[in-house]
Amino acid sequence: MSRTDLKRALLATLFFGAASGIFVATLNNYLAEVHQLDAVARGWLELPRELPGFLIMFITGAMLTVFRETQMAAVAMLLTAVGALGLGYLAPTHAALVIFIIIWSAGDHIIFAVEGPIGLKLAADGKEGRRLGQFGGARNLGTILGVGSVFILARTFGDRFSLFYLIAAGCALIAGVLYARLRVGRGDARSRRLVFKKKYGLFYAISALFGVRKQIFLVFGAWVLVEIHGVPVSTMALLYFIAATLGVIMRPLLGEVIDWLGERTVLAVDEFLLLGVCLTYAFAGDLLSGRAVLFALYAAYILDITLFALRIARTTYLKKIADDPADITPTISMGITIDHAVAMTLPILSGYIWEAYGFQWVFILAGTFAVIGFFVCLQIRTPERP
Repeated sequence: MSRTDLKRALLATLFFGAASGIFVATLNNYLAEVHQLDAVARGWLELPRELPGFLIMFITGAMLTVFRETQMAAVAMLLTAVGALGLGYLAPTHAALVIFIIIWSAGDHIIFAVEGPIGLKLAADGKEGRRLGQFGGARNLGTILGVGSVFILARTFGDRFSLFYLIAAGCALIAGVLYARLRVGRGDARSRRLVFKKKYGLFYAISALFGVRKQIFLVFGAWVLVEIHGVPVSTMALLYFIAATLGVIMRPLLGEVIDWLGERTVLAVDEFLLLGVCLTYAFAGDLLSGRAVLFALYAAYILDITLFALRIARTTYLKKIADDPADITPTISMGITIDHAVAMTLPILSGYIWEAYGFQWVFILAGTFAVIGFFVCLQIRTPERP
């Protein structure tokens, strides 16, 4: 393992984290303030936004015929930069919005398919969780810088979304240059293009459940704060800033915990805690009053973002059960496609549930999936290390 590659990869992850943090912290306010979307339209937007994720096994399969994972990461960052600039300067209509959301999303999903395999190549045996946790910490440090800049600029100049997305594009381009300079994996056999095996069925199931959880909370968790409680972009950025700051410390520690306790325990506990987050979103308004409601929702929002760090346990689990290292990247891509088969349609259903019955039922639905996920994760088994 090259120390130079490790430093470059961590720095690339930091800049990617900055770009991603800006996007997550501002997107819901951007859609509500600039394009005046309601909950139903917000749910429908997830269909094109998640389309690249649904197609990712085909996208990465095609790219693997030409590129290695590090080169794919560089291309992903270029797409992210183009999407950011388009949203900031070239999306006055809903049609243009959809086009640049898709471009941004393509970059985002490609990087998620290859960042785990890149991290695994830079990890020692038995320390995969630790290494991926370090990458997660670097991403969160970048998020702090990106979201911090949004918070300061929003307080100083107001909601200048074109400026926010210009900064995001610059961060993505720097990350792309760093990824392009990585040498790790150049001598390895190429990853396979497509993999679908019965042996990886539990990994696929966990990926699908993660897609349910991710979409409900990324879309409607933040939407509760923005639409129901009128939380401004500066406060959303501050919440994400707090979560990212915790992540700098927690992600490496959680990686160590995965190596120590194993994926079965960690992922089952994640689902149990997620149930608590769901119940908070659903019933905080009925059980609490005044500012206590907001503080409870803020805590749930921060906890949920922190728990997202545990998704690396899926990657370490896959490495332990993989028949061949060449299976890892295409199997992760297959998992992303499966989780998006669910995630593309669930926000649309959730948007209608929100409008017809109230937002509480969206989170009751999410809580039901958390209970299912708890029992699914208890089925995880990994081979004993020699």
